[in-house]
Amino acid sequence: MAGRELLQIPGPSNVPRRVLEAIAQPTLDHRGPDFMELALKVQRNLQRIFGTGGPVVMYPASGTGAWEAALVNTLSPGDRVLFYETGHFASLWNRLAGRLGLDPVVVGGDWRRGVAAEPVARALEEDREHRIRAVCIVHNETSTGALSNVSRVRQAITDAGHPALFMVDVISSLGSVPYAHDDWQVDVTIGASQKGLMLPPGLSFNALSAKALAAHETAKCVRAYWDWSDMLPGTERGSFPYTPASNLVVGLSEALTMLLDEEGMAAVFKRHERFASAARSCVDAWGLEIQCEVKEERSNVLTAVRLPEGFDADALRGLIRERFDVALGNGLGQIAGKVFRIGHLGDLNETMLMGTLSAVEMGLRLSQIPIVKSGVSAAMDRLQIEPS
Repeated sequence: MAGRELLQIPGPSNVPRRVLEAIAQPTLDHRGPDFMELALKVQRNLQRIFGTGGPVVMYPASGTGAWEAALVNTLSPGDRVLFYETGHFASLWNRLAGRLGLDPVVVGGDWRRGVAAEPVARALEEDREHRIRAVCIVHNETSTGALSNVSRVRQAITDAGHPALFMVDVISSLGSVPYAHDDWQVDVTIGASQKGLMLPPGLSFNALSAKALAAHETAKCVRAYWDWSDMLPGTERGSFPYTPASNLVVGLSEALTMLLDEEGMAAVFKRHERFASAARSCVDAWGLEIQCEVKEERSNVLTAVRLPEGFDADALRGLIRERFDVALGNGLGQIAGKVFRIGHLGDLNETMLMGTLSAVEMGLRLSQIPIVKSGVSAAMDRLQIEPS
């Protein structure tokens, strides 16, 4: 097929040419002064993007590795951990906790909204013996397009007078929507490279509070590769206890410069908000349903779209890929085949977004899925009303 595929899944996201060129540079000596200086610069910029003055540990791993690192470095076998089920990725994280010998307790959700602070508060208030050692939530649930209010959950933990650690997964939100590790009093924030940070998969992060570091001193879960004790000294020297993904670190340095120092995070957040608004206007005009029911919680990272009963979202995605070379995200877990997901994050401009929405509209028509009117026109109107 002529041209190039449009990758509009909600991560991995498109990688800017500058970042690809940085990654393609000859490999540096990861024990040499040039790389160590670069790694220190990356550490400082990671602190800026997480909103923390504390250390950010970087692993050559996927986000799943950083989930595991957060748990095993702060907890002991049998510790109870409270999870809130917002969707597929929250479910995967609590399943991982069980496999590590922890005791996950799940607050059930309907996969159509973010975390509600009230059930978290009730669970903590009822836990008079403080058996719950950590509360874990996903900031942006990639399977549903729901964004949770982290500061509200933090307030619920504080109001309950509970000493539990607070852990937040920002794998799909970091670099795309506002986040403040220190201000929101998060203990461990889990991030990864392949979404808002505009890199290929392969790097993941733990941002740490003083409380998390104190918990690490007494945690008894078995750990080796993930041990913060080995990683932390290098955050102050620009070194790693084992061979880092050095070319990805070089690419990360370039991406962080683009985000923090050139476009600026306020402009980055505004761009994501603008494109999300256009995508939602498009879906509304089609007369289709957005998976996240609460308007205030709809993510600026992606939009998950529900199809009417009797239509297969995966068949629609397959047709759009085959005919128009546009890749969309599939439904996961209990909403598999019911939704498709439009990613509007990372290295994205108006033309890329409008090309994606046009391909989806043509696919809907070819699939004879009923729509009310052209959503593409509504998206164009929204983009013109809200100039960059």
